[in-house]
Amino acid sequence: MGGSQSVPEKSIHEFTVKDSRGKDVDLSIYKGKVLLVVNVASKCGFTDTNYTQLTELYGRYKDKGLEILAFPCNQFLRQEPGTSEEAEQFACTRYKAEYPIFKKIHCNGPSTAPVYKFLKASKSGFLGSRIKWNFTKFLVDREGRVIRRYGTATPPLSIEADIKKALGEKA
Repeated sequence: MGGSQSVPEKSIHEFTVKDSRGKDVDLSIYKGKVLLVVNVASKCGFTDTNYTQLTELYGRYKDKGLEILAFPCNQFLRQEPGTSEEAEQFACTRYKAEYPIFKKIHCNGPSTAPVYKFLKASKSGFLGSRIKWNFTKFLVDREGRVIRRYGTATPPLSIEADIKKALGEKA
């Protein structure tokens, strides 16, 4: 508990994560893109609003350089109980998600995914760096640096102006 961990990486592009089937994905493939990184869950009270609005934002800005990276997480009241593949199928079928859904991860604790250690060390939230709940969002610039962190209750469409600014558009 307490202090944030030391993270040597300076950019999210330095990480390799697993896709929903366990295959390595080098995040350097997203260099030059604005990223919205989100810990997702299929059985949360915030699921419908977040997935619906994430899909809308992605449709609106994917051709302008936005990429959404969704990481299923089962740490919050076990609200993502299935496999990584089931989480991906849920998002893609029910919410028409076209953005990548990765392998289930831990956002907190001793098994925290390295990419989440980086995100949390870059931008602490209210009451510290710990992820409080599903659908915490991190906006990352084209160089892979975290610009801003948003809590669960912040709907994706409410950060559209920040996304447009990161993409270099007028808000």
